[in-house]
Parts: sequence; structure tokens; C-alpha cells
Amino acid sequence: MTTQREYKEGRRELRLVSSCEDPALWTHPQLDLYSLSEIANKKKFEPLPQQSAKLYLIPSSFGEEYEPGFEPVPTSASELPDLHTWTMKFAVSVVEIWAGRRQPAQLISRCHRHIYMQLLKQVGSQKEIGRIRTIHQSQPLDGICESTITVRYGDRLRAMVIRFEGVDKRWLCTELRLL
Repeated sequence: MTTQREYKEGRRELRLVSSCEDPALWTHPQLDLYSLSEIANKKKFEPLPQQSAKLYLIPSSFGEEYEPGFEPVPTSASELPDLHTWTMKFAVSVVEIWAGRRQPAQLISRCHRHIYMQLLKQVGSQKEIGRIRTIHQSQPLDGICESTITVRYGDRLRAMVIRFEGVDKRWLCTELRLL
């Protein structure tokens, strides 16, 4: 911790470089710190080496252990099917399963085993087929999609929350809830 006296004696002070100062500094996920004297003197900064993103998906396992060589392999979103179409088809299927109008086995390859077992327990839990109104999606990391879908059941509006992870060259549902 720097005391007031150390600050007045001219000891170096560090500050965080803002994202609006130089976009070239944001080519990697870790921020760099520069001293105020270097910034005040407009000293030329060495160009930063190009780095690949270090944030990546660790597939959800729900506590399962895998044999070496058989663990789920994360997949980039660029190698996966169109996200909006995938989400829409999946959501329609889930709404029909909850109404008892579709067999849950049709989604067995699109859900983690843990989520599929929950889905089996919810077959026929809704009296009618809901109408999907809106889909809001975000991708916090490459290969992860978090979707919020509004569904109308008669006069009631409910939210369905779905999380997809890119695993083994396909989107896999790892979270599914109706709020």
C-alpha cells in the first residue's frame, strides 16, 4: 500500500489503461499496467505480441468422471450449426414435450444425460402447448449460448432459460428451466 509520503517523493504509480485509449491493447484478455510517468512523457510502448484468447469452455460434467480419451471435447461456435435456428427448434420441441405432444427421445442427442432425465420427469406437465414469443441470446464465451425465451401459456407469460455448450461438434443443452 502506498502512503501519502511515498507518493509525494515521486515513487512510481500505476494506473489501468482504459479500453477507449488504444484498441490494440485489447488483443488479449489480460490488461497491462503502465506507470503514469511513461504515459505523461508519451513514451512509445513496445507493441504487444499477438495472443490468442485464453478464455475457453470447460464442458459441464455434473460430477461425472470420464475415462481418459473419452472426455467431452469443447467446440468453437464457428464449427457448430446456426445458433438461432438450433435454439428455436429445441425450444419448440421442449414446449411440445412439456404438453405431452412429442416424445422426449427426440431430444436425447441434444441434451446432457442429466438434463434429459429432468425432461423425462416433466413430460405432460403443461395443460397446453405454449406459444414462443421472443428469444434473447448471449454468448459469454466462444461455444456457450445462454438463451431466455418467453412463452405464452393462455393468459400467462413465462420464461424458459436454456444453456447450450458446444461439445463434440454439436450444441448440447446443459441447463433447462421454466420460470
